[in-house]
Amino acid sequence: MTGPVDTPAPDETESPHPVTGLDDVVHQRVRLGILTIAHEARRVEFGYLRTQLELTAGNLSKHLGVLEAAGLVEVEKGYAGRRGRTWITLTAAGSTALAEEIARLKLLITRIETTDTTEDR
Repeated sequence: MTGPVDTPAPDETESPHPVTGLDDVVHQRVRLGILTIAHEARRVEFGYLRTQLELTAGNLSKHLGVLEAAGLVEVEKGYAGRRGRTWITLTAAGSTALAEEIARLKLLITRIETTDTTEDR
């Protein structure tokens, strides 16, 4: 049996751990990729997303549905010549959610980089 884990007592004044602020809708790997690419491109074609994220059409559609239901992207269907096309655009809410997620991730990285754990090893 091992001894008790040495963890500091919770500080009532301390803010919650940054991981608690991560948004499950945004943070999922594929959805984070969709939001990031849509942010970079302003308007992105479905096939490009599918190729870049190495997804099946069905898998990408499912993730786009989650993001669209959350109001983070707009999905527009139309034609380029005779071929049907689907374009994805990041909404203002999507842009805000992406920025907030990146800020939380930066807090986590800073926390890890500034924590000296060499004594614990």
